[in-house]
Amino acid sequence: MLNKLSVIIPAYNEGKTIHLILNKLKAVKLLNNIEKEIIIINDFSKDNTEEAIHNYISENPGLNIQYYKHEINKGKGAALHTGIKKATGDYLIIQDADLEYDPEEYNLLLKPVLDGFADVVFGSRFIGGKPHRISFFWHTIGNKFLTFLSNMFTNLNLTDMETCYKMFRTDIIQDIPLREHRFGFEPEVTAKISRVPKIRIYEVGISYYGRTYEEGKKIGWKDGFRAIYCIIKYGLFKIK
Repeated sequence: MLNKLSVIIPAYNEGKTIHLILNKLKAVKLLNNIEKEIIIINDFSKDNTEEAIHNYISENPGLNIQYYKHEINKGKGAALHTGIKKATGDYLIIQDADLEYDPEEYNLLLKPVLDGFADVVFGSRFIGGKPHRISFFWHTIGNKFLTFLSNMFTNLNLTDMETCYKMFRTDIIQDIPLREHRFGFEPEVTAKISRVPKIRIYEVGISYYGRTYEEGKKIGWKDGFRAIYCIIKYGLFKIK
C-alpha cells in the first residue's frame, strides 16, 4: 500500500526558481490520491533561497513542506542524506530545485510501483518519446559512458544512471549507508541498491528540460571524474 510520497529537494542557490518548482509540486495530482510530503534541504545557500522558501511556506499553509538547512555547504549528496533520513512516506523521490525535470511525470514512475512490480524506479532521459532539450554533446556522451561503466559493475541494464528522478521504497533506501556528499551520490546509490536481495528495479522514460551553465547548471567535468571513481570504488568493494 502506498499512501504517501516523500519528495526530497536539495537546494543550493535556487532562490530564483524554488517557488516555481514548488508551484508545480502543489499542482500535481498523484495517482490514487497519494499524499505528498515535500522535504527541502537548503545546503547553505548564499542567495535568498531561505527567504524564498519561508515566504512560500507562509503563503501555502495547506502544503506539507518540511524545511531543513545545513550550517555549512556539504554538497548535494549530503543534502539528500538529510532528506532521506527525514522522509516518512512509503516511497520517496528526488527532485532538483531547478526546472530540468517535470513533477507531472511522478505518476509515470509510480505506475510500476502501484501495479505491484517495482521497489525502485529510475526515470530515464534517454528512452521513450518525451521532450528532451538538445544541449551539450559531451555531457550526453559522458552520461552514457558513466551509465555503461556502472552497468558493468552492477549487472543492471539501465540507460540513465545519472538521472535525478530516482524513486525508492523508503524503508529500503533508509537502510542503506550512504557516504558520498556531492554528485557521487548517483553511482553510489545505484551500486548499493543493486545489491539488495530480490530488489525489483524498473526504468521509465521521462522529459528533460536541461539548463545551460548560464542558467544555473552546476555539475562539471570534475564531478564526472568523481563519478568514475565512485563507480569503481562501490562496484569493486562491497562496503558493509
